[in-house]
Amino acid sequence: MPRSVKLCLIAARAQNGVIGSQGQLPWRLKSDLAFFKKVTLGCPILMGRKTWESLPFKPLKGRENIVMTRDWAYAADGARVYSSFPAAVNSARAVATREGADKVFLIGGEAIYRLGLPLADRLYLTDVEAEPEGDAHFPPLDPGEWEETSAERFEAGDGDDFAFTIRQMDRVHAYASR
Repeated sequence: MPRSVKLCLIAARAQNGVIGSQGQLPWRLKSDLAFFKKVTLGCPILMGRKTWESLPFKPLKGRENIVMTRDWAYAADGARVYSSFPAAVNSARAVATREGADKVFLIGGEAIYRLGLPLADRLYLTDVEAEPEGDAHFPPLDPGEWEETSAERFEAGDGDDFAFTIRQMDRVHAYASR
């Protein structure tokens, strides 16, 4: 598969690493959701079953939806379903190549982020200025592996419960084994 298709993780995380609570986002950030839609539109998105089930509207329009689950019999209407992470990523890259997209996005949850982080080329991280209780966390980052290439700050306000910063981070070096 061509390496020109970047594997990207996109997530919103609190200062304490929380990304979810009981299958839901622990905040309302209208500006972050608009960014998510803008950056992922036209690109395949890969998510875990719990993330799929938490979506208010399925599938997310304008993107090939790919769901990972350990349940081989699971059906997700409007999405491709895989039980193998490498197969799901390869499928997403193939779809991106066919459709002329240069990115594939892993959109959650915790288990998908843990699987994808070692392979990721780019991170889109929304750092939320809050410390909510939660049961899902973003995996820790090795700061030596990532370089912040852009950042945009948003203040709390209409539709945004908390202030936050959206960061784009690119891997500093590629591993020969990838």
